[in-house]
Amino acid sequence: MRKTVKIVFHTLKTLSFEKIVKLLKLAVPHPLFAIMGFYATVKSFAIAQKSFPRTSASSGVGNAFRHALWTALITMYCSKISSPEKSLNFCKKMTDLHEELFPNEPLEKKMDLHNNQVGMDLFMEMLPGIHRQFFETSFFVEKLFEKTKTAKILTNRDEDFGNELVYLEK
Repeated sequence: MRKTVKIVFHTLKTLSFEKIVKLLKLAVPHPLFAIMGFYATVKSFAIAQKSFPRTSASSGVGNAFRHALWTALITMYCSKISSPEKSLNFCKKMTDLHEELFPNEPLEKKMDLHNNQVGMDLFMEMLPGIHRQFFETSFFVEKLFEKTKTAKILTNRDEDFGNELVYLEK
């Protein structure tokens, strides 16, 4: 866990002043959401590193898992202190901002945004069956592990794989 926090802080140190201002514009109006989002970032990174040590930081299936878990956890944690709709809105803003602050190649960006949406959709799909106060990380980990078994290879930006995880072939 300590290694993960160190990586996150090192990453933040690489941001320009302009990018830090954009990040603050998201975090300052919603400090509790920002804390929950940061915690979800660290937690999802640690789980993905442990479960997919080779592909969690590349564009493989581990990265797809990490992005979907990340957004599911952000939405879950934030919905414990606010409405699911506000939580989902913050999650979308936070994860879209991540793609802006740390730009990727177009196909990688498409992959990340798609997998982010899969995680948010998974939370909303599970919401009617579980009171939001009783959600646990393990609920999402199990479902997303299953999704990794049917993950699809993304080859161009026009492809649409619906609610399947996508990754890039090396």
